[in-house]
Amino acid sequence: MSEVNVKICGLTCASDVEAVAKAGARYAGFVFFPKSPRHVSVQHARELALAAPVGLAKVALLVNADDALLDEIMESVPLDMLQLHGRESVERVAEVRARYGLPVMKAVGVASEADLPALAEYGRVADQILVDAKAPKGAALPGGNGLAFDWRLIAGRRWPCPWMLAGGLTEENVGAAIAMTGTRQVDVSSGVESAPGVKDADMIARFVAAARIEPAIPKL
Repeated sequence: MSEVNVKICGLTCASDVEAVAKAGARYAGFVFFPKSPRHVSVQHARELALAAPVGLAKVALLVNADDALLDEIMESVPLDMLQLHGRESVERVAEVRARYGLPVMKAVGVASEADLPALAEYGRVADQILVDAKAPKGAALPGGNGLAFDWRLIAGRRWPCPWMLAGGLTEENVGAAIAMTGTRQVDVSSGVESAPGVKDADMIARFVAAARIEPAIPKL
């Protein structure tokens, strides 16, 4: 069985980066979205990214970002991947990927069977797709809301590129989510926080450990 890669998103301070690296996570996510309690400035993100150890992939989460913001971030912050978490079209994903030369992960919200075709569409142009719970109508944030979706919708499915599971994951349910969906990558933000935007080092460590212990597939 291959090891499950873990992404901890929404890091806001040096101790977060240290905790993520110590726990053995694969990806560290920085949020560039002012409405989020996890938002960081470009300068602060630069400081955090420079403090990250070699081997920890640094990911920028962006929501409908224009080229001006992307240019500013790319000029200052050493990154390994861009995560597009807004309403970016398939064409925009391809454009960003070509313009900046970094792998691009596209987040796609899922709530029902009707949302699944978009995963294949984006999977043809993105380097990875993030299968996330669709944000409720009127929600201020496109992700990080602590909500899960029915994992049975994607059980056994595969797409044109690697994928990552997100949405309402915690140390208590991540093992079951992995077993049911077959994902080899998981993403968490609010599930390892003691308060909105406040990461907890112990919760991070326990989440990563739980993602590496896969239980039997739960009965549907």
